[in-house]
Amino acid sequence: MREPCRLKRPRPALAPVLVWLTTGCSPLYVVRAGVAESHVLSRRRAIADVIADPATSDRDREKLRLVTQARDFASHVLHLDAGHSFTSYSWVESDTLLLVVSAARKDRFEPHTWWFPIVGRVPYKGFFDFDAALREAAGLEKRGFDTYVRPSPAFSTLGFFDDPLLNTSLRADPVALAATVIHELLHNTVFVPSAIAFNESLASFVGDRGAIELFCSRDGPDSATCLRASLDWQDNLVFGQFLTRLVDDLEALYARSDLDSTGKVDHRTRVFDEARVRFDVVVEPQLHRSFRGYMNRPINNAMLIGTRLYYRRLDLFEELFGQCGRDLPATVAAIRAAVSRNGDPWNRVEEMVKDRTAACPGSRTGA
Repeated sequence: MREPCRLKRPRPALAPVLVWLTTGCSPLYVVRAGVAESHVLSRRRAIADVIADPATSDRDREKLRLVTQARDFASHVLHLDAGHSFTSYSWVESDTLLLVVSAARKDRFEPHTWWFPIVGRVPYKGFFDFDAALREAAGLEKRGFDTYVRPSPAFSTLGFFDDPLLNTSLRADPVALAATVIHELLHNTVFVPSAIAFNESLASFVGDRGAIELFCSRDGPDSATCLRASLDWQDNLVFGQFLTRLVDDLEALYARSDLDSTGKVDHRTRVFDEARVRFDVVVEPQLHRSFRGYMNRPINNAMLIGTRLYYRRLDLFEELFGQCGRDLPATVAAIRAAVSRNGDPWNRVEEMVKDRTAACPGSRTGA
């Protein structure tokens, strides 16, 4: 299964390797997940050995070298906690490692969540057993929820294990591949429990901005890879703004006191139709290569919540980046320090943006 639109990269599921710690999951789910993850981890080979193997294709060898470069860049330039993640490679038979199930209320923009130790409440659940994923979605639909089932080619363990690169990830183009590596290493570095939208959106920002810096420094500011990485990030900003507008319109509808639940669900069809027109006429002409045709599919709350996890308030991170003199390591360090304190992480970043003298004291400009 693939997304009909050209999403820039398939999104990994966060930390499914921790499901065996989960309370409230069925024993069969835990056993199946544990066996599948153990199978992936048992197949790990050092990336250096795979590169040196004469049986490795030239295409895969070049991409594996890029993974090593992106990992080193994330560790040594961006100062992310790489550990031993992405130093090994694992091959899986299927192009889809697991299916991820999301659900949401139909009459409000509220996700159904599952609770996991360490990571807290998460608005999705990963299944290595595809039939079990479809059964879970069907059960949620019978309970009146919107559902969204998407494929994922990989998983992240937040650094608890040495995450391997999977062969499924090598299908990505070089820019998307490098951004994914940096994205996942950001999760090793900054993770706020029960704040999945913040964690994923921050990782999207750092992954994409990191890819720009990697390719522009490695290949030159006029290179095709530098330009492509920059355009991908611009696409993300445009798409994120579109999602924000759509969600705001839906939340205004769901807040109406003159409509009951059925009336709100009926009226949201008009909101979706208006968003489709706006996407076709205003948004898509601004896009360079990502997200085309995104609205040419059935839309519901679960799908929008699942997508927005990765694109929420990207402009806030971009604004802070500008205040930090466009110094990405300083920006990451400032966010890391801010969210280490108690409180809503979005509020912490907003406070830094508002208090310009406090943001990024170590940046190149001293902002």
